[in-house]
Amino acid sequence: MNTEDMTRLKIPVAVVRRMPKYLTQAQYLRQEGVQWVSSLSLAEALGLTSSTVRQDLSHIDFQGVSKRGYSTVGLEAALARTLGVDHDITCILVGAGNLGRALALHEGFGRQGFKIVGVFDSSPAVVGKKVGHFIVRPMADLVAVVAQQKVEIGILSVPHEAAQAVADQLILSRVRGLLNLTTAHLRTPAAVPVVDTRVLSSLRELAYSVRSRQV
Repeated sequence: MNTEDMTRLKIPVAVVRRMPKYLTQAQYLRQEGVQWVSSLSLAEALGLTSSTVRQDLSHIDFQGVSKRGYSTVGLEAALARTLGVDHDITCILVGAGNLGRALALHEGFGRQGFKIVGVFDSSPAVVGKKVGHFIVRPMADLVAVVAQQKVEIGILSVPHEAAQAVADQLILSRVRGLLNLTTAHLRTPAAVPVVDTRVLSSLRELAYSVRSRQV
């Protein structure tokens, strides 16, 4: 089930945002050998209420068992299917600066089913250099790689002023979604969803929360 399917089924945005947390917890429990988990245990682990957990999980095609809870294996599979990550998702990374290199070297993406198949940059000083097992490729290669590798997600780690042009190029290359790590607000067609991940904004929010509790 992809994001469009989830929208058609009217899964609330707040629920969709919590589902990756449920999936991560189910994966952890399964890896630890835990076969069953209750809504109360999930709630305590994630800082939620049991009723919230039950309501959230009612949106997926999976049911618990009375007095036993949820099978961790079944719950993991159902959540992965609902989120559309029950198969490898091909991604490309644009921007081989410090953050881009760190992401390219991060082994967790592959373990979670997100397969980076190319790293791109526009700087002649960076193109051709090795980052982990990747060779940084020029932007001129982007369209061909997206088509050949059937890339679904483009990850943007470029300067603010370059972000929209890069997003436009990725959209024209027919990627299906963008992860925006820049400070820019991207303008995209409705058919191409964007998720913004901004560390600085999150730090500012956290700083406010910390300060407000000191008053």
